[in-house]
Amino acid sequence: MENRREGNATMDMKAIIEQAERDLLHTYNRYQIVLDHGDGMYLYDCEGRKYLDFCAGIAVFALGYGNEEYNNALKGQIDKLIHTSNYYYNVPAVEAARKLKAASGMDRVFFTNSGAESNEGAIKAARKYAYRKDGRTDHEIIAMNHSFHGRTMGALAVTGNAHYREAFEPLIGNVRFAEYNDFDSVQSCVTDRTCAILLEPVQGEGGLVPARSDFLRNLKALCQERDILLIFDEVQCGMGRTGYMYAWQRYGVKPDIMTTAKALGCGVPVGAFLMTEHVAAASLEAGDHGTTYGGNPLACAAVEKVLDLFEKHHIIEHVREVAPYLEQRLEEVKDRHGCIRERRGAGLMQGLVFDRPVRDIISAAMERGLILINAGANIIRFVPPLIVTKENVDEMISILEESI
Repeated sequence: MENRREGNATMDMKAIIEQAERDLLHTYNRYQIVLDHGDGMYLYDCEGRKYLDFCAGIAVFALGYGNEEYNNALKGQIDKLIHTSNYYYNVPAVEAARKLKAASGMDRVFFTNSGAESNEGAIKAARKYAYRKDGRTDHEIIAMNHSFHGRTMGALAVTGNAHYREAFEPLIGNVRFAEYNDFDSVQSCVTDRTCAILLEPVQGEGGLVPARSDFLRNLKALCQERDILLIFDEVQCGMGRTGYMYAWQRYGVKPDIMTTAKALGCGVPVGAFLMTEHVAAASLEAGDHGTTYGGNPLACAAVEKVLDLFEKHHIIEHVREVAPYLEQRLEEVKDRHGCIRERRGAGLMQGLVFDRPVRDIISAAMERGLILINAGANIIRFVPPLIVTKENVDEMISILEESI
Protein backbone atom coordinates (compact mmCIF):
# COMPACT_ATOMS: atom_id res chain seq x y z
CA MET A 1 0.00 0.00 0.00
CA GLU A 2 1.20 3.46 -0.79
CA ASN A 3 1.50 5.74 2.19
CA ARG A 4 2.53 9.35 2.00
CA ARG A 5 3.98 11.82 4.50
CA GLU A 6 2.25 15.14 4.91
CA GLY A 7 2.76 17.64 7.70
CA ASN A 8 3.02 21.19 8.89
CA ALA A 9 6.05 23.27 9.72
CA THR A 10 7.47 22.59 13.17
CA MET A 11 5.60 24.14 16.08
CA ASP A 12 6.40 24.81 19.73
CA MET A 13 5.27 21.60 21.41
CA LYS A 14 5.56 22.96 24.94
CA ALA A 15 3.30 25.92 24.13
CA ILE A 16 0.66 23.67 22.57
CA ILE A 17 0.63 21.37 25.62
CA GLU A 18 0.31 24.35 27.98
CA GLN A 19 -2.62 25.68 25.95
CA ALA A 20 -4.29 22.26 25.99
CA GLU A 21 -3.96 22.07 29.77
CA ARG A 22 -5.74 25.42 30.06
CA ASP A 23 -8.58 24.54 27.69
CA LEU A 24 -9.27 20.79 27.72
CA LEU A 25 -11.03 18.92 30.50
CA HIS A 26 -8.39 16.96 32.38
CA THR A 27 -9.69 13.42 31.98
CA TYR A 28 -6.51 12.00 30.43
CA ASN A 29 -2.96 11.82 31.75
CA ARG A 30 -1.45 12.43 28.33
CA TYR A 31 2.15 11.77 27.32
CA GLN A 32 4.01 15.00 26.67
CA ILE A 33 4.10 14.97 22.88
CA VAL A 34 1.89 16.57 20.23
CA LEU A 35 1.41 14.31 17.23
CA ASP A 36 1.08 16.07 13.89
CA HIS A 37 1.10 13.62 10.97
CA GLY A 38 1.87 10.04 10.01
CA ASP A 39 3.40 7.93 7.26
CA GLY A 40 2.87 4.18 7.16
CA MET A 41 4.02 2.74 10.50
CA TYR A 42 5.43 6.04 11.76
CA LEU A 43 4.04 9.12 13.49
CA TYR A 44 5.71 12.54 13.68
CA ASP A 45 5.30 15.14 16.39
CA CYS A 46 4.85 18.84 15.68
CA GLU A 47 8.59 19.39 16.03
CA GLY A 48 9.36 16.78 13.37
CA ARG A 49 10.47 13.87 15.56
CA LYS A 50 9.69 10.37 14.27
CA TYR A 51 8.05 7.54 16.27
CA LEU A 52 7.45 3.89 15.40
CA ASP A 53 3.81 3.29 16.29
CA PHE A 54 2.81 0.10 18.11
CA CYS A 55 -0.41 1.61 19.44
CA ALA A 56 -2.36 2.45 16.23
CA GLY A 57 -4.58 4.90 18.10
CA ILE A 58 -5.56 2.01 20.43
CA ALA A 59 -6.00 -0.63 17.71
CA VAL A 60 -7.74 1.77 15.31
CA PHE A 61 -5.41 2.69 12.45
CA ALA A 62 -5.12 -0.78 10.92
CA LEU A 63 -4.05 0.41 7.46
CA GLY A 64 -1.25 2.70 8.64
CA TYR A 65 -0.97 6.43 8.15
CA GLY A 66 -1.31 8.39 4.93
CA ASN A 67 -2.90 5.62 2.88
CA GLU A 68 -3.79 7.37 -0.38
CA GLU A 69 -6.61 5.05 -1.44
CA TYR A 70 -8.33 5.51 1.92
CA ASN A 71 -7.73 9.27 2.02
CA ASN A 72 -8.99 9.77 -1.53
CA ALA A 73 -12.18 7.84 -0.80
CA LEU A 74 -12.92 10.17 2.10
CA LYS A 75 -12.05 13.29 0.11
CA GLY A 76 -14.34 12.18 -2.69
CA GLN A 77 -17.24 11.61 -0.30
CA ILE A 78 -16.64 14.97 1.43
CA ASP A 79 -17.06 16.71 -1.91
CA LYS A 80 -20.25 14.74 -2.59
CA LEU A 81 -22.29 14.37 0.65
CA ILE A 82 -21.33 14.18 4.33
CA HIS A 83 -24.60 13.92 6.23
CA THR A 84 -28.33 13.51 5.63
CA SER A 85 -29.74 11.83 8.81
CA ASN A 86 -31.41 8.44 8.94
CA TYR A 87 -34.70 9.73 7.59
CA TYR A 88 -33.24 8.91 4.16
CA TYR A 89 -31.17 6.17 2.52
CA ASN A 90 -27.64 6.78 1.30
CA VAL A 91 -25.51 4.60 -0.97
CA PRO A 92 -22.35 4.37 1.22
CA ALA A 93 -24.40 3.04 4.15
CA VAL A 94 -26.07 0.41 2.00
CA GLU A 95 -22.77 -0.72 0.48
CA ALA A 96 -20.93 -0.65 3.82
CA ALA A 97 -23.65 -2.75 5.44
CA ARG A 98 -23.57 -5.30 2.62
CA LYS A 99 -19.79 -5.69 2.85
CA LEU A 100 -19.76 -5.75 6.66
CA LYS A 101 -22.38 -8.51 6.67
CA ALA A 102 -20.21 -10.56 4.32
CA ALA A 103 -17.10 -10.00 6.46
CA SER A 104 -18.79 -10.67 9.79
CA GLY A 105 -21.19 -13.49 8.97
CA MET A 106 -24.04 -11.58 10.64
CA ASP A 107 -27.40 -10.61 9.12
CA ARG A 108 -28.42 -7.10 10.22
CA VAL A 109 -26.36 -3.95 10.85
CA PHE A 110 -26.93 -0.76 12.84
CA PHE A 111 -24.19 1.86 12.40
CA THR A 112 -23.12 3.89 15.44
CA ASN A 113 -20.41 6.43 16.26
CA SER A 114 -18.24 4.44 18.70
CA GLY A 115 -17.63 1.15 20.43
CA ALA A 116 -19.39 2.24 23.61
CA GLU A 117 -22.45 3.27 21.62
CA SER A 118 -22.40 -0.08 19.84
CA ASN A 119 -22.45 -1.87 23.19
CA GLU A 120 -25.30 0.35 24.36
CA GLY A 121 -27.29 -0.76 21.32
CA ALA A 122 -26.49 -4.41 21.96
CA ILE A 123 -27.74 -4.12 25.54
CA LYS A 124 -30.98 -2.48 24.40
CA ALA A 125 -31.53 -5.13 21.73
CA ALA A 126 -31.05 -7.94 24.27
CA ARG A 127 -33.46 -6.40 26.75
CA LYS A 128 -36.07 -5.74 24.06
CA TYR A 129 -35.74 -9.34 22.85
CA ALA A 130 -36.49 -10.59 26.35
CA TYR A 131 -39.28 -8.05 26.90
CA ARG A 132 -41.06 -9.15 23.74
CA LYS A 133 -41.02 -12.74 25.00
CA ASP A 134 -42.61 -12.20 28.41
CA GLY A 135 -43.34 -8.50 28.95
CA ARG A 136 -41.07 -8.33 32.00
CA THR A 137 -38.65 -5.46 32.67
CA ASP A 138 -36.44 -7.15 35.28
CA HIS A 139 -34.15 -9.13 32.96
CA GLU A 140 -30.48 -9.58 33.83
CA ILE A 141 -27.25 -9.50 31.86
CA ILE A 142 -24.18 -11.54 32.79
CA ALA A 143 -20.87 -9.79 32.05
CA MET A 144 -17.27 -10.71 32.92
CA ASN A 145 -14.92 -9.49 35.60
CA HIS A 146 -11.96 -7.50 34.21
CA SER A 147 -13.94 -6.68 31.06
CA PHE A 148 -14.14 -3.28 29.39
CA HIS A 149 -17.08 -2.18 27.25
CA GLY A 150 -16.95 1.63 27.30
CA ARG A 151 -17.51 4.74 29.40
CA THR A 152 -21.18 5.53 28.77
CA MET A 153 -23.60 4.62 31.53
CA GLY A 154 -24.91 1.41 29.99
CA ALA A 155 -21.53 0.20 28.75
CA LEU A 156 -19.99 1.12 32.10
CA ALA A 157 -22.61 -0.94 33.92
CA VAL A 158 -21.35 -4.12 32.21
CA THR A 159 -17.64 -3.23 32.56
CA GLY A 160 -16.13 -5.62 35.08
CA ASN A 161 -13.91 -3.21 36.97
CA ALA A 162 -15.39 -1.57 40.07
CA HIS A 163 -12.90 1.29 39.91
CA TYR A 164 -14.44 2.51 36.64
CA ARG A 165 -18.01 2.19 37.95
CA GLU A 166 -18.13 3.23 41.57
CA ALA A 167 -18.14 7.04 41.22
CA PHE A 168 -21.01 6.93 38.71
CA GLU A 169 -23.46 4.59 40.38
CA PRO A 170 -26.31 3.88 40.30
CA LEU A 171 -25.88 2.61 36.76
CA ILE A 172 -28.39 0.47 34.88
CA GLY A 173 -29.24 -2.44 37.15
CA ASN A 174 -29.60 -6.20 36.91
CA VAL A 175 -26.01 -6.95 35.87
CA ARG A 176 -24.15 -9.94 37.33
CA PHE A 177 -20.41 -10.48 36.93
CA ALA A 178 -18.82 -13.88 36.33
CA GLU A 179 -15.21 -14.99 35.99
CA TYR A 180 -13.83 -15.00 32.44
CA ASN A 181 -12.94 -18.47 31.13
CA ASP A 182 -14.80 -20.08 34.08
CA PHE A 183 -17.99 -21.69 32.83
CA ASP A 184 -19.10 -22.80 36.29
CA SER A 185 -18.90 -19.17 37.43
CA VAL A 186 -21.16 -18.10 34.56
CA GLN A 187 -23.59 -20.95 35.20
CA SER A 188 -23.92 -19.94 38.83
CA CYS A 189 -25.08 -16.47 37.72
CA VAL A 190 -27.85 -17.71 35.43
CA THR A 191 -31.42 -17.22 36.59
CA ASP A 192 -34.82 -17.32 34.91
CA ARG A 193 -34.36 -13.57 34.31
CA THR A 194 -31.05 -13.85 32.40
CA CYS A 195 -31.47 -12.37 28.92
CA ALA A 196 -27.86 -12.11 27.70
CA ILE A 197 -24.24 -13.07 28.33
CA LEU A 198 -21.78 -10.40 27.19
CA LEU A 199 -18.03 -10.80 26.78
CA GLU A 200 -14.96 -9.99 24.67
CA PRO A 201 -13.52 -13.01 22.79
CA VAL A 202 -10.14 -11.50 23.70
CA GLN A 203 -10.13 -9.17 26.70
CA GLY A 204 -8.25 -5.96 25.85
CA GLU A 205 -8.14 -3.54 28.78
CA GLY A 206 -8.50 -6.56 31.02
CA GLY A 207 -5.04 -7.80 30.11
CA LEU A 208 -4.91 -9.28 26.58
CA VAL A 209 -6.55 -12.55 27.66
CA PRO A 210 -8.03 -14.79 24.94
CA ALA A 211 -11.12 -16.86 25.66
CA ARG A 212 -10.70 -20.61 25.82
CA SER A 213 -12.44 -22.53 23.07
CA ASP A 214 -14.31 -24.81 25.48
CA PHE A 215 -15.51 -21.77 27.44
CA LEU A 216 -17.09 -20.20 24.37
CA ARG A 217 -18.57 -23.49 23.17
CA ASN A 218 -20.14 -24.11 26.57
CA LEU A 219 -21.56 -20.59 26.66
CA LYS A 220 -23.08 -21.08 23.22
CA ALA A 221 -24.72 -24.36 24.27
CA LEU A 222 -26.07 -22.78 27.45
CA CYS A 223 -27.51 -19.83 25.54
CA GLN A 224 -29.18 -22.05 22.97
CA GLU A 225 -30.67 -24.25 25.69
CA ARG A 226 -32.07 -21.32 27.73
CA ASP A 227 -32.88 -18.86 24.88
CA ILE A 228 -30.28 -16.43 26.23
CA LEU A 229 -28.54 -14.11 23.77
CA LEU A 230 -24.77 -14.44 23.40
CA ILE A 231 -23.16 -11.03 22.78
CA PHE A 232 -19.53 -10.63 21.70
CA ASP A 233 -17.78 -7.28 22.05
CA GLU A 234 -15.37 -7.27 19.10
CA VAL A 235 -14.59 -3.54 19.32
CA GLN A 236 -10.86 -4.08 19.88
CA CYS A 237 -10.23 -7.71 18.94
CA GLY A 238 -12.21 -7.53 15.69
CA MET A 239 -11.30 -6.28 12.20
CA GLY A 240 -8.45 -8.70 11.54
CA ARG A 241 -6.42 -8.15 14.69
CA THR A 242 -6.40 -11.82 15.74
CA GLY A 243 -5.82 -13.15 12.22
CA TYR A 244 -9.55 -13.46 11.54
CA MET A 245 -11.87 -10.68 10.51
CA TYR A 246 -13.68 -11.21 13.80
CA ALA A 247 -12.23 -13.18 16.69
CA TRP A 248 -15.28 -15.43 17.07
CA GLN A 249 -14.48 -16.86 13.63
CA ARG A 250 -11.24 -18.21 15.10
CA TYR A 251 -13.30 -20.30 17.53
CA GLY A 252 -16.25 -21.12 15.28
CA VAL A 253 -18.67 -19.89 17.94
CA LYS A 254 -21.11 -17.41 16.39
CA PRO A 255 -22.79 -14.82 18.63
CA ASP A 256 -26.39 -13.66 18.44
CA ILE A 257 -25.26 -10.02 18.64
CA MET A 258 -21.81 -8.60 17.90
CA THR A 259 -20.33 -5.14 18.35
CA THR A 260 -17.52 -3.57 16.34
CA ALA A 261 -15.73 -0.19 16.02
CA LYS A 262 -12.07 0.98 16.22
CA ALA A 263 -10.47 -0.31 12.98
CA LEU A 264 -13.87 -0.49 11.26
CA GLY A 265 -13.34 3.09 10.08
CA CYS A 266 -9.55 3.32 10.54
CA GLY A 267 -9.81 6.70 12.24
CA VAL A 268 -13.22 7.98 11.23
CA PRO A 269 -15.50 7.65 14.30
CA VAL A 270 -17.80 4.77 13.39
CA GLY A 271 -19.01 1.57 14.99
CA ALA A 272 -21.80 -0.92 14.56
CA PHE A 273 -23.79 -3.58 16.31
CA LEU A 274 -24.89 -6.56 14.26
CA MET A 275 -27.27 -9.42 14.91
CA THR A 276 -28.73 -12.56 13.42
CA GLU A 277 -32.00 -12.41 11.49
CA HIS A 278 -33.72 -14.25 14.34
CA VAL A 279 -32.76 -11.59 16.89
CA ALA A 280 -33.51 -8.74 14.48
CA ALA A 281 -37.03 -10.03 13.91
CA ALA A 282 -37.72 -10.31 17.64
CA SER A 283 -36.05 -7.26 19.19
CA LEU A 284 -35.68 -3.62 18.13
CA GLU A 285 -38.49 -2.05 16.10
CA ALA A 286 -38.93 1.34 14.45
CA GLY A 287 -38.63 4.02 17.13
CA ASP A 288 -36.74 1.83 19.62
CA HIS A 289 -33.27 3.11 18.78
CA GLY A 290 -31.63 5.84 16.74
CA THR A 291 -28.67 8.14 16.21
CA THR A 292 -28.30 11.41 14.34
CA TYR A 293 -24.81 10.82 12.95
CA GLY A 294 -24.71 7.03 12.83
CA GLY A 295 -24.43 5.60 9.33
CA ASN A 296 -23.80 8.95 7.68
CA PRO A 297 -22.28 8.89 4.16
CA LEU A 298 -18.79 9.98 5.25
CA ALA A 299 -18.43 7.36 7.98
CA CYS A 300 -19.83 4.62 5.78
CA ALA A 301 -17.56 5.59 2.88
CA ALA A 302 -14.69 4.95 5.31
CA VAL A 303 -16.10 1.55 6.31
CA GLU A 304 -16.65 0.53 2.70
CA LYS A 305 -13.10 1.52 1.66
CA VAL A 306 -11.52 -0.14 4.70
CA LEU A 307 -13.24 -3.43 3.91
CA ASP A 308 -12.19 -3.13 0.25
CA LEU A 309 -8.55 -2.50 1.23
CA PHE A 310 -8.51 -5.39 3.69
CA GLU A 311 -9.45 -7.68 0.81
CA LYS A 312 -7.31 -6.03 -1.86
CA HIS A 313 -4.14 -6.07 0.23
CA HIS A 314 -4.74 -9.43 1.94
CA ILE A 315 -4.57 -7.90 5.42
CA ILE A 316 -5.81 -11.03 7.22
CA GLU A 317 -3.18 -13.19 5.53
CA HIS A 318 -0.51 -10.63 6.40
CA VAL A 319 -1.52 -10.66 10.08
CA ARG A 320 -1.26 -14.45 10.13
CA GLU A 321 2.24 -14.20 8.70
CA VAL A 322 3.60 -11.48 10.99
CA ALA A 323 1.83 -12.29 14.27
CA PRO A 324 3.78 -15.50 15.03
CA TYR A 325 7.01 -13.54 14.57
CA LEU A 326 5.85 -10.87 17.02
CA GLU A 327 4.93 -13.58 19.53
CA GLN A 328 8.35 -15.22 19.10
CA ARG A 329 10.26 -11.98 19.61
CA LEU A 330 8.19 -11.04 22.67
CA GLU A 331 8.83 -14.49 24.15
CA GLU A 332 12.54 -13.92 23.68
CA VAL A 333 12.30 -10.60 25.52
CA LYS A 334 10.36 -12.29 28.33
CA ASP A 335 13.03 -14.97 28.67
CA ARG A 336 15.81 -12.37 28.89
CA HIS A 337 14.19 -10.17 31.53
CA GLY A 338 13.23 -11.47 34.95
CA CYS A 339 10.82 -8.58 35.50
CA ILE A 340 8.49 -10.00 32.82
CA ARG A 341 6.12 -12.66 34.09
CA GLU A 342 4.18 -13.62 30.99
CA ARG A 343 3.40 -12.98 27.33
CA ARG A 344 -0.20 -13.41 26.29
CA GLY A 345 -2.62 -12.40 23.57
CA ALA A 346 -3.78 -13.40 20.11
CA GLY A 347 -2.53 -12.30 16.69
CA LEU A 348 -1.43 -8.66 16.64
CA MET A 349 -3.03 -8.06 20.04
CA GLN A 350 -0.26 -8.95 22.47
CA GLY A 351 0.77 -8.09 26.01
CA LEU A 352 3.79 -8.44 28.27
CA VAL A 353 2.94 -8.75 31.95
CA PHE A 354 5.55 -7.16 34.24
CA ASP A 355 6.08 -7.47 37.98
CA ARG A 356 5.89 -3.69 38.34
CA PRO A 357 4.14 -0.66 36.79
CA VAL A 358 5.14 -0.08 33.17
CA ARG A 359 4.56 3.66 32.70
CA ASP A 360 8.26 4.48 33.08
CA ILE A 361 9.18 1.87 30.45
CA ILE A 362 6.59 3.31 28.06
CA SER A 363 7.96 6.83 28.67
CA ALA A 364 11.52 5.64 28.10
CA ALA A 365 10.46 3.98 24.84
CA MET A 366 8.79 7.20 23.69
CA GLU A 367 12.00 9.11 24.33
CA ARG A 368 13.70 6.59 22.01
CA GLY A 369 11.06 6.96 19.29
CA LEU A 370 8.64 4.12 20.04
CA ILE A 371 4.95 4.54 20.94
CA LEU A 372 3.50 1.88 23.24
CA ILE A 373 0.48 1.77 25.55
CA ASN A 374 -0.45 -0.12 28.68
CA ALA A 375 -3.40 -2.34 29.63
CA GLY A 376 -3.64 -1.91 33.37
CA ALA A 377 -0.72 -0.72 35.47
CA ASN A 378 1.68 -3.59 34.81
CA ILE A 379 1.01 -4.72 31.21
CA ILE A 380 2.47 -3.29 28.00
CA ARG A 381 0.05 -3.73 25.12
CA PHE A 382 1.21 -4.21 21.52
CA VAL A 383 -1.51 -3.35 18.96
CA PRO A 384 0.34 -1.99 15.90
CA PRO A 385 -1.22 -1.13 12.55
CA LEU A 386 -1.95 -4.40 10.76
CA ILE A 387 0.51 -3.49 7.98
CA VAL A 388 3.41 -3.99 10.45
CA THR A 389 6.39 -5.91 9.04
CA LYS A 390 8.95 -8.22 10.65
CA GLU A 391 11.50 -5.41 10.26
CA ASN A 392 9.18 -3.13 12.24
CA VAL A 393 8.94 -5.81 14.93
CA ASP A 394 12.74 -6.04 15.13
CA GLU A 395 13.01 -2.24 15.45
CA MET A 396 10.40 -2.24 18.20
CA ILE A 397 12.10 -5.05 20.14
CA SER A 398 15.45 -3.25 20.03
CA ILE A 399 13.96 -0.05 21.50
CA LEU A 400 11.84 -1.95 24.00
CA GLU A 401 14.84 -3.79 25.46
CA GLU A 402 16.84 -0.56 25.76
CA SER A 403 13.87 0.96 27.56
CA ILE A 404 13.47 -1.95 29.97
